[in-house]
Amino acid sequence: MIHKQNKADTLFLKAGEGREYNCGNMKAVFKADENETANQYSISEWWLAPQTPGPGAHQHEDHDEVFYGIEGVTSILVGNNWLSLEKGDFLRIPAKTIHDFENRTNEKAGVLNFFIPGGFEKNMPAIVKWFEENG
Repeated sequence: MIHKQNKADTLFLKAGEGREYNCGNMKAVFKADENETANQYSISEWWLAPQTPGPGAHQHEDHDEVFYGIEGVTSILVGNNWLSLEKGDFLRIPAKTIHDFENRTNEKAGVLNFFIPGGFEKNMPAIVKWFEENG
């Protein structure tokens, strides 16, 4: 997807703004990706309703992921261990590491996600479709 801004432009979004992708009880809001970052990274918020499972355990062959807690508590699987990511907590997951995330609490949870290098956003239409068909 080509966006109006490119890497040379200042990009300013107010709270709640961005490209939304609804995945059942999970919502992604992409803030910057593709031509906006020259595919060097993508940045998105992931919001999970209470008691919401995540995408399932997976790994990325060539991409690191960074998670930063912005609301509530998100449980994140890293390898064989589950961590509790709270507001203000930071986590980097290197490429080739099995991981997952979910909300095991009765409160809404949110994380800011950095995907390095970029390109993950290209998967979002297929992910949304999967949740529509299987969610």
